[in-house]
Amino acid sequence: MQTVSGFINIHKPTGISSAAAVSKVRRLVGVPCGHMGTLDPMASGVLPVALGNASRLFGYLLDKEKAYRAVFRFGAETDTLDATGTLLREGLPVPSAEEIDAVLPRFCGDIDQLPPAYSAKSVNGVRAYRLAREGKEVRLQPKRVHVRALECLGRVGEDSYEFSVVCGGGTYIRSLARDIAAACGTCALMSALVRERSGPFALESSVAPADLTPENWRDHLLPPQDAFTMPELRFDGEEAWRLRNGQRLPVRDADGEYKLWMDGDFYGIARVEGGAARAKVKLV
Repeated sequence: MQTVSGFINIHKPTGISSAAAVSKVRRLVGVPCGHMGTLDPMASGVLPVALGNASRLFGYLLDKEKAYRAVFRFGAETDTLDATGTLLREGLPVPSAEEIDAVLPRFCGDIDQLPPAYSAKSVNGVRAYRLAREGKEVRLQPKRVHVRALECLGRVGEDSYEFSVVCGGGTYIRSLARDIAAACGTCALMSALVRERSGPFALESSVAPADLTPENWRDHLLPPQDAFTMPELRFDGEEAWRLRNGQRLPVRDADGEYKLWMDGDFYGIARVEGGAARAKVKLV
């Protein structure tokens, strides 16, 4: 039986967890599945789901750029930094668009960002959100993240503005809401979030879990080799046999990692080091 391996670009709706969206895919395809870049239940948008051994490629995709559309409500604050949390304060000033635009350059480029207490960050082996729910003190360290583009798109309510964010992996949009508001002398929470892109996966090519069926899911399956950019190595016959059996093969290629094709089929990832290639990640 042919091994199923690849990615499905899921459009996760609001109101369900990322795990629930993955479970839907798993039941359809009948192989282990995993997702990249968790979206909270209140958020929607791109959720790449790996089928079978394609999950072994997540390490090559985690640093890919992401794009978001978010709504920040100013003058109010919750313990989770979003609309699902317990309200801590409200009625504080709402900044003007000009005041917001004036502080946005501070949050572009490489910045140190403090993750939310309600996050999946680990604190002495325990998820931060578990400690926060138990009322325990959560001490997280700032993390260096990269924000390539940040724009206020305009006012969408009496106290709310819409933002466009293009950033690297690990960036918390909720934390941006908190920090932008603080720079304006007030507070804010994230009231809506849509992930429009995650690496090569875009919202316009995504599919809702409810639209997947046993008859059509393969139509939405992206081959694993199409999900990332990397130079290629191709081997046939005895050379391919040697690589499959764990041997190193002399090559003239530069050190680095390559997509590995053997006997015309995509095999996985090869590593070249010191003039020799070896198979590093096996997908078949």
